[in-house]
Amino acid sequence: MNTLFDDRVDAGRQLARALSGYAGRSDLMVLALPRGGVPVGYQVARALNAPLDVLIVRKLGTPGHEELAMGAVASGGVRVLNQDIVTAYRIDAATLEAVTARERQELERRERLYRGDRPYPALEGRCLIVVDDGIATGATLRAGLAALRPQRPACLVVAVPLAPRDTVERLRAEADQVVCLKMPEPFYAVGQGYRDFSQTSDAEVRELLARAQAERSE
Repeated sequence: MNTLFDDRVDAGRQLARALSGYAGRSDLMVLALPRGGVPVGYQVARALNAPLDVLIVRKLGTPGHEELAMGAVASGGVRVLNQDIVTAYRIDAATLEAVTARERQELERRERLYRGDRPYPALEGRCLIVVDDGIATGATLRAGLAALRPQRPACLVVAVPLAPRDTVERLRAEADQVVCLKMPEPFYAVGQGYRDFSQTSDAEVRELLARAQAERSE
């Protein structure tokens, strides 16, 4: 697969151009998935003159089959359950609550790390653009969308630089719009689309969120 983007900054700027029709909306907000989605989301939010925040999602692994998601918790205190898995594996309420409590604790730790004392934003009636640096299976992002829907946003847009075509098609059923710049075939991994795909640090996430907030208050 040929390199498609220099780095996440380049990808974010290209993505922002594709989303230019949303610029100027007073109800707009960009939610980025940490860590890699934040440098991309920062460029999108800056170009569209929109606030930037993070959407943190934690999978609820099925006991004994941890890779199998029986649900997820996400920013805003939302829990989404895969009732078919809960029923099939006979997950009792106590087990479900124990797993939920553990993952919520980790989610809250990350919320504090990235957001500090800023409250979680109200999302009802807002047009939300959910950004990541790329998608492979889309499982985490789909959990995030499922958690956002009950908060009654005006619109829910997924925006990514690259993803497999079949993943994009599945997401179209769960979002109001999916903007994906490149759908390379064959698709191997998100990182193969970038010349520089070095890991985004927690410090960089915090710095970009603080910078985005400062720029909007100027």
